[in-house]
Parts: sequence; C-alpha cells; structure tokens
Amino acid sequence: MLNHEIIPVTPFEQNCTLFWCTETKQAAVVDPGGDIEKIKAAIDKHGLTLEKILITHAHLDHAGATNALATDYDVAIEGPHKEDQFWIDAIEQQKQMFGAAFSYAEKFTPNRFLAQNDTVSFGNIIFEVYFCPGHTPGHIVFFHRQSKLAQVGDVLFSGSIGRTDFPRGDHATLINSIRKNLFPLGDDVRFIPGHGPMGTFGQERRSNSHVSDAAVGVK
Repeated sequence: MLNHEIIPVTPFEQNCTLFWCTETKQAAVVDPGGDIEKIKAAIDKHGLTLEKILITHAHLDHAGATNALATDYDVAIEGPHKEDQFWIDAIEQQKQMFGAAFSYAEKFTPNRFLAQNDTVSFGNIIFEVYFCPGHTPGHIVFFHRQSKLAQVGDVLFSGSIGRTDFPRGDHATLINSIRKNLFPLGDDVRFIPGHGPMGTFGQERRSNSHVSDAAVGVK
C-alpha cells in the first residue's frame, strides 16, 4: 500500500511529499524545494529508506534542494520532462531573483527525464507519469492508480490553476493538459497540489472557474 506525508517547504509553503511503500518501507520524495532537514526528519520518523527523488518541474521552490538531497542519500533523480532543462539551467538566475531565502539551491542533473506513458517505481509502488505542460514546458504529474491519488505540482490547485506568465508558460496548453490528461483519470481522484489544500478532479471539473466544464463551455 501507498502512504504519504505532505511536508510544506520554503517560504512559498510548497507541498513537498514523502511517499512510501508500507510493505517495504522504500520511499520517494517528490519536489524537495528546500528545508532539507524537515524532509530528512520525516524520513527518519517513519523509519524509511529513500530510494529516489521525483520532480514535477524545475521551478526553484520545487527543485532547489534536489541536488543536496540526492547527494546526501546517494539516490537517483527522475523527472521532470526534458523540456524543463530550460528551468534547470536557470536555477542560478532564479536564485538571484528570489534572494537569500533560496541561497542553498543548486542545479541538478536528472538521472532520467520522464515523458507521457512512463512509469516510476519505489518499493512495490508504481506511479504513472502524465506530461502536463503549460505552467512550465516540461511539467509532469505522478498518479497512483490503486490509491486514486495524484501529485500535480503547479498544474492544478483547489479552486485555481497554475500561473502561465513565466517564460515558456502557455494558458491554452495548461487548460488542455488538465482537461485532456488529468480529468479523464476520474472525478474521484484526489490530488496533492504544489501549494495549498488537496482537492479532487471532480470538484475542479464542476466548480473551478478556470477549467471547469462551465468555464470551457462544456455542458
């Protein structure tokens, strides 16, 4: 079975998530943006062995501590999609933009870029990978079908959607990613967004003012 703990990190309260297989105690951390000691403390608290790091996209608050965590635990980094190399290469510029609060951030090198229809695994857990550009050009989403649980990064929020005013963001592409790639997974799928509370795809399809059926003219 899959278990998880959401660990808010960085001044942006980004939802880093620790996932683990309850049978093997093997774990994966999704989006270690910062506050590495908080992440390590959660791993220790649950008696887990970190197997890999998974990245939805390479914005600083989601990926800033990736290299440090991977180095400390000697584990592989999987994700994002190769189109987010653009943002990985810009980590130094991102640091300059956001100042001292992100002084720890480092560029990282994924062991494996991910794409639509890929899977990632740790312990006995398998996540499906969905390519969902729009917020960034290489954003991906992780989905555990048995638990009906998705980690969606900054694609979708409870009542909102990701920003598209950053370089290489695109609003129409983001709406298409949500409507065509995520909503078909089922109304009962719960999701962990990059920031804020969890939600369900069904609730967002019904009432999200940016991406609901009504918002896009679907009856």
